Amino acid sequence: MYGDEATVRRILTELGDTWAVVGLSSNRQRAAYGVAAVLQRFGKRVVPVHPKAETVHGEKGYASLADVPFDVDVVDVFVNSHLAGAVADEAVTKGAKGVWFQLGVIDEAAYDRTRAAGLEMVMDRCPAIEIPRLSHHRVQES
Repeated sequence: MYGDEATVRRILTELGDTWAVVGLSSNRQRAAYGVAAVLQRFGKRVVPVHPKAETVHGEKGYASLADVPFDVDVVDVFVNSHLAGAVADEAVTKGAKGVWFQLGVIDEAAYDRTRAAGLEMVMDRCPAIEIPRLSHHRVQES
């Protein structure tokens, strides 16, 4: 398990609300599109990062993480595993506080590098599945 429940909770609730979603385009058939919509519903600002630099869900897109002209808190990665490590390294350079590799995106060396750089990281999980569960637990606890 790459990212325990406490790490999942910290990334979703404590690291900040600006999420760069790498691989997010206007293609409604892609998982990133739906996940970004869920993140927005739960109060996250979603910044599309995709070579097409399209505006998605009302947010201006950028061709790369380096092109985003403001700080991002979490980098959510929707690219193939063989490309994901480079994105994680860019997230470290960008000064992000956390990296989230989506379901099926696995790069153990990138996970180790990113954690060693001091970032929180979750791999092979989906925030759109996790964030409603957290909110549900919070409602039950109060």
